[in-house]
Amino acid sequence: MLNLDRLRVLNAIGTHGSVSAAADVLHVTTSAVSQQMGKLERETGQQLLARHGRGIRLTDAGRLLAGHAERILSMVEVAHSELEAHRGAAVGTLAVGAFPTAARGLFPGVLTALRDEHPQLRPYVEEIEPAESLPLLLRGDLDLAVVLDWYNKPLPLPDGLSKAPLLDDVTDVVVPAGHPLADRASVVLEDFAADDWIAWPRGQFCREWLLFTLRGKGVEPRIVHAAEEHQTQMALVAAGLGVAVSPRLGRGPVPDGVRVVPVRQTMRRHVYAAWRTDTDRRPSVRVTVGALRRAGREIAAADAAR
Repeated sequence: MLNLDRLRVLNAIGTHGSVSAAADVLHVTTSAVSQQMGKLERETGQQLLARHGRGIRLTDAGRLLAGHAERILSMVEVAHSELEAHRGAAVGTLAVGAFPTAARGLFPGVLTALRDEHPQLRPYVEEIEPAESLPLLLRGDLDLAVVLDWYNKPLPLPDGLSKAPLLDDVTDVVVPAGHPLADRASVVLEDFAADDWIAWPRGQFCREWLLFTLRGKGVEPRIVHAAEEHQTQMALVAAGLGVAVSPRLGRGPVPDGVRVVPVRQTMRRHVYAAWRTDTDRRPSVRVTVGALRRAGREIAAADAAR
């Protein structure tokens, strides 16, 4: 009998093109991938991988089995989904990944509501950046992911995933209290052409967005510090070390010494939930997405009333 975990490894190699890429997606070592493929070749009695230059390629038998593996893994998901739908209740464990400000700004209320309304559902929430959570979602390690993109820089959603919008999160500029623009009713990004900037670490999607957006305004940002957490960024702003952008979702208290200034041409993050399309019928996915959407509407209404 073919082993599902080994079929998942073969599917990852076929999808991503190499052993190392499959290992990255599956969060295992390349040695573990090679071992699983060796066992799968012994199970099938056929060579599934062949060396190609410095890399590997799937043999004809490998491509044939990889095609079946994709369908088998999808059918397992559908079977799980339909069994849960047949039972008709949101029960069991639901693994959710959410970027940090969504985990802080959305999930305390959402998890409380789910606990009250669906006591047999056991959601497990983990802070994970979108670039990491989407591969985990596709692999099946997550059942749901809360991710983001920006109004002017979309995040590509891989095939096989569905999504639902949760809210548009307005983003302001935060400056030291003594900054010349600290008391302005609104600003434009060009106003900060001469300022030092505090941003996200290199390689993060939000840092790429910030660079893309500022350069689109003719501003070449001078990034002097980088921090992943918004509260750390604002602590650096409070110390007078630069300016930063600050989304409102999950912002929390603004430190002394920091002023929040709205941007005249509103900057927004699009926040949405994503899940594998073949789990559409799972009650646990549906009720969690519904609770997230209600929370998103409440946050948007409170923001509009400010």
